[in-house]
Amino acid sequence: MIITYLGGAFVKVQFGDTILAFNPISKDSKLSTSKFGADIVLTSINHQDMNGVEQVTFGDKKPFVISGPGEYEVREVFIKGLPSISNYDGEKRINTVYAVTLEGMNICFLGAVNTSELPKDTDEAIEEVDILFVPIGGEGVLEPSLAYKLAVSIEPKIIIPILYDNAKGKDHLKAFIKEAGDNPKPEKKLTLKKKDLEGKEAEVMILEKE
Repeated sequence: MIITYLGGAFVKVQFGDTILAFNPISKDSKLSTSKFGADIVLTSINHQDMNGVEQVTFGDKKPFVISGPGEYEVREVFIKGLPSISNYDGEKRINTVYAVTLEGMNICFLGAVNTSELPKDTDEAIEEVDILFVPIGGEGVLEPSLAYKLAVSIEPKIIIPILYDNAKGKDHLKAFIKEAGDNPKPEKKLTLKKKDLEGKEAEVMILEKE
């Protein structure tokens, strides 16, 4: 599995010939975006910062789009969309948390969640988590301290912060790292196999924006 961070809440996950795009940034967004072909698109909220399906429709790839709660199986990828809330861009919205299983690993993608306690049914539906993506940028999503509180409560092996592309982004990232009591070296991409997760416990990893 290869994980690339593309800014905002936009994350690319590739395994073999299959590509997943979480919250692709639309061309209508003020955030800079990227274009490539994806097989599966998962969007947490209907906002131009996270619903850019057109940006990951490219060449012969026309993605299967998931944009809300439910259970899905696509290309041997098992996906659960779970409801939560967000106040992204100052508007109260339904935010979909995604639990994804592929290559024997479990990803939890929190999207634009803004509460440090998930709804009971959503929390109970999230099983053992290997890789957790958590928003830390405030402004309608979690502030760094609450983001870390929620992240460790989920008990993942690896925590990857997202959604700190704003004026205070660097400060939020520093605050989150301070909460974790760690000093990880930023990486351009993260390549993981199941065996790489052995012995890890809530380890924060920082991905540089590609």
